[in-house]
Amino acid sequence: MSDNRAVVYRGAGKVSVESVDYPELVLRPGPGVPRRNENRECPHGVILKVVATNICGSDQHMVRGRTTAPEGLVLGHEITGEIVEVGRDVEYRKVGDLVSVPFNVSCGRCRNCTERRTDVCLNVNDHPGGAYGYVDMGGWRGGQAEYVMVPYADWNTLRYEDKAQAMEKILDLTMLTDIFPTGYHGCITARVGSGSTVYIAGGGPVGLAAATSAFFLGAAVVIVGDPNKARREHARGFGCETVDPLAGSLPEQLEQLLGVPEVDAAVDCVGFEAKGHKDGTEENAAVLNQAMQITRAAGGIGIPGLYVTEDPGARDESARHGSVSMGFGTGWAKSLTFATGQTPTMQYNRQLREAILNDRVHIARNVNATVLPLEEAARGYEEFDAGVPKKFVLDPHGLLRAA
Repeated sequence: MSDNRAVVYRGAGKVSVESVDYPELVLRPGPGVPRRNENRECPHGVILKVVATNICGSDQHMVRGRTTAPEGLVLGHEITGEIVEVGRDVEYRKVGDLVSVPFNVSCGRCRNCTERRTDVCLNVNDHPGGAYGYVDMGGWRGGQAEYVMVPYADWNTLRYEDKAQAMEKILDLTMLTDIFPTGYHGCITARVGSGSTVYIAGGGPVGLAAATSAFFLGAAVVIVGDPNKARREHARGFGCETVDPLAGSLPEQLEQLLGVPEVDAAVDCVGFEAKGHKDGTEENAAVLNQAMQITRAAGGIGIPGLYVTEDPGARDESARHGSVSMGFGTGWAKSLTFATGQTPTMQYNRQLREAILNDRVHIARNVNATVLPLEEAARGYEEFDAGVPKKFVLDPHGLLRAA
């Protein structure tokens, strides 16, 4: 059965929207599916009609050819949808429910899940951690599609009790699947709080979500660093200060803004494709080293930016295998704290949902949510890769435009 369309990775720089199999409550063999998961039955799952699904910077790493993602992988881990089929073992979800899906695939049963560390579930992959439509994350089919299967649905879905209310704020709520909790997690782990001064490295959607989160947590000053002028201008539009980290000494730029050359907390929303030189030359540890330089002694650094174990597009051998030339001695000497890894979305999505529904935060505006039909996904990837200050939201069934 092929009554389904999806965004498929077709090699470095290439995505296409293709007819694919309609999802089943079984994970069939296919690109990226480890042997452990082949033909894995999911009577605990549901099938969703996708209402909104977003293009993420993490997807861009794969599409640029900077990971070992296999061709044929269906992309997309930011999924909001309506349940159209319920598995035999699902107790608390029903057909017609509108749900948000954390990008982490998790079982709800293992030690890590019971401790709300859903980012490193032990049962959904052949190594800790799972995600939809992502390299080495268990082979779970991505949600940049018309329909998608979500396993362990009682656990892996956050339901909206009032569908009409949710659809009124759907562009904000679709950010709960990943970038809002991810930006928030970066700030929480960097210990951002009332009166903090915060440096956000990267003005892409996750960086803008982190900046939004920092304000929500009570930060006094939020500074977004990005070489992209358009992204800096957009960040200033909702109250951020901005700097170009490649334009000169970062401590000196901060001192001009704050009176001191350091901040209380830093959040790395760039990751391994960081640029360390004004000419755009990559240096995968550039942001980490800058963060250690400009964070005050005993401060915190949150690292939601992606770092990979294999980077076939890197310019040197060590970077191709995930090594970074990090001046860790600076961090040790300053007693800095570091927090890394995928975001455990479930720790935050419920409370952030309530903040959105009660008009305490306007994340879609701050990340410049921009709707495209599914068929224009390739254009969204191309424009995003060019650095436009937009968060592209795909609309597979036209429901967002109707709303």
